[in-house]
Amino acid sequence: MAKLAAAPKPRSGAEIILGIESSCDDTAAAVLIDGVVRSNVVAGQEVHRQWGGVVPELASRAHQQNLVPVVHEALRRAGIGPREITAVAFTQGPGLIGALLVGACFARSMAQALGVPLIAVDHLQAHVLAHFIPGQGAIPELPFINLTVSGGHTRIVHVRSPLDMEVIGTTLDDAAGEAFDKGAKLLGLAYPGGPLIDQWARRGDPQRFRLPLPQVDGLNMSFSGVKTAFRDLVRHTMEKDPAPSEQTRADLAATLQRTIIEVLVEKLIAAVDRVGCDRIGVSGGVSVNSGLRDRLQGEGRARHWTVHFPHPEYCTDNAAMIAMAGRSLLHAGIVASLDVVPHARPPK
Repeated sequence: MAKLAAAPKPRSGAEIILGIESSCDDTAAAVLIDGVVRSNVVAGQEVHRQWGGVVPELASRAHQQNLVPVVHEALRRAGIGPREITAVAFTQGPGLIGALLVGACFARSMAQALGVPLIAVDHLQAHVLAHFIPGQGAIPELPFINLTVSGGHTRIVHVRSPLDMEVIGTTLDDAAGEAFDKGAKLLGLAYPGGPLIDQWARRGDPQRFRLPLPQVDGLNMSFSGVKTAFRDLVRHTMEKDPAPSEQTRADLAATLQRTIIEVLVEKLIAAVDRVGCDRIGVSGGVSVNSGLRDRLQGEGRARHWTVHFPHPEYCTDNAAMIAMAGRSLLHAGIVASLDVVPHARPPK
């Protein structure tokens, strides 16, 4: 991990929140001092590359190995000691249950040892609140519509306040990010495949091939059919040309990316029309995708929307967004008991 200059010492009586994130394959810790991010440390897990996707048991073991060093590094970069922490926030879910248990057990133990409040954070709400981390420029004006799009989740949320969010659209099956990763695997690309699809799509022709758009009523989405259709398209293309050129692979990647983005944008336009709100936020790991950003910024100009994206380091899984969400809960007096347990799925 890179060495940073020593952080200024926090003033006496400062609010210091330690955030912990362990929902999938990134072990992360962050320190928030009076609402300002002083450190944000993430340790990835290279072990999953050879399997082409996240292996839950391996993820849990890696979190056990990484969590203490990551927390120590976050405290070091923030220039504080453990006894200065005034609250501990952690990801309660959704996510991989074994990975969540590692973070939850550590957070509970630390909060109990320090005698400070414990805050259980919803991972998906934290992605929305990543917009409010200071130092990113303009933030969305409330209320706004947020498209949360990641490897595990895709949904449209009407955000009235940091603690008042209504899910108005969601995927009925697979997430958009999963469709990107599975498509990359079909093209022989490494995991995680989403960023690689983006790279290949930049030099591809998105009009050379066609994929059907899923027909789903309302604001809900579906990506399982897109994955199946892309699998069939790749298989058919390989049958005709067992050793496709790089241009063909780029064209296939561009076609997949265009189709997924079209689904997302179509539903977001419908959500704006339904809610009557022209303020848009986009968060989650897939919000880093250059094609999605370009398309939504173009739609924003054409439709007079204001469109906001968090800084890329706050789009993928990170603990700064967990600490920021925890701060909103703490100020509302919503804290967890020491027997709180994680949950793998979003609450009904």
